[in-house]
Amino acid sequence: MNAKELHDKTPDQLHEELAKLKKEGFNLRFQQATGQLENPARIRVARRNAARVKTVLNQKAAQAAAE
Repeated sequence: MNAKELHDKTPDQLHEELAKLKKEGFNLRFQQATGQLENPARIRVARRNAARVKTVLNQKAAQAAAE
């Protein structure tokens, strides 16, 4: 997922994507705690994707407030 794809989505779609990423992050942390996680790099990717979504949401909110 890149930021260009995220800019094309609506804020509602971004909120849904953020919820999905947070749930994925929780599941990955749970797997890590129980020793079932095969690829620890997925935690980092999920966290960064969530940060990208939050950044785009904040940019859209600032743009809407400026108008």
